[in-house]
Amino acid sequence: MFAYLVRRLFVAIPTLFVIITLAFFLMRAAPGSPFDLERPMPERIKQRIEASFHLDKPIYVQYGYYLKGLAKGDLGPSMKYKDKDVADLIREGLPISATIGASSMLLAMLVGSLLGSIAALRQNTGMDYAVMGFSTTGISIPTFVTGPVMALVFGVYLHWLPTGGLDRGNMTFQNLLMPVVTLALPQIAIISRLTRASMIEVLRSNFIRTAHAKGLSERSVLLGHALRAAVLPLVSYAGPATAALLTGTLVVEQIFALPGIGRQFTIGALQRDYTVVMGVVILYAALIITFNLLADLIYGLLDPKVRYR
Repeated sequence: MFAYLVRRLFVAIPTLFVIITLAFFLMRAAPGSPFDLERPMPERIKQRIEASFHLDKPIYVQYGYYLKGLAKGDLGPSMKYKDKDVADLIREGLPISATIGASSMLLAMLVGSLLGSIAALRQNTGMDYAVMGFSTTGISIPTFVTGPVMALVFGVYLHWLPTGGLDRGNMTFQNLLMPVVTLALPQIAIISRLTRASMIEVLRSNFIRTAHAKGLSERSVLLGHALRAAVLPLVSYAGPATAALLTGTLVVEQIFALPGIGRQFTIGALQRDYTVVMGVVILYAALIITFNLLADLIYGLLDPKVRYR
């Protein structure tokens, strides 16, 4: 397994390099400049500011400067936030996005796997149809619909929960509940469908029949044999899904005014803050690669048929 890990790391480095390169040139290809304001600044001042960020040089020279700073672990300063580095902005937003994302994924895994297992064990019954109906609805309705509806019902009409804003030092249950549930609903729907399909296939397998033939109780067969095999597709799915949720969701953070990574990325893209957008893209790519690798390793531990050489 160690040799497999080393090989994957050697593949991950050039993959990350390609992502950085594509993101850098695509950002520069977009029309406009970080310093194109509604009220134009004097051309002389604009040229000085652009020179301080190397924007007055050819794009390949800018790319070289960026890679040089990145090699030192420097993501650069923000082009729009005064006296703020990109690393500082990520440190401020990541705890919020990570808390909401991790909570959403945990909730989705628990509820989704439970609903999917119940649907598989009660196949073609009212319970099965209800779970599949819920999952289809959850996948079909996007978060930019469920978020405002929840804020309107539970925040504006019932006054049970705050509709927006989040104090970084006071991430209470009330503040987090609606964003977490909004973010978790589509994942619950997807995971319940994956679990149901996987559990039905496993329950029809020969090793499950063998376990029943040995006289094992239904509980032992389900928990000790079926569930372990049925969870394998979830492990593969959980890698990229967890990375996506940890970096925050743009829509949810905008709806509930959360100062997380996703909101910083949106503002940075709208304001042409190249360095902020690049920093978030690098973070997201690194998390995707890391969690995919962890998912593969966990898959090998759960499935004895998988061997890494």
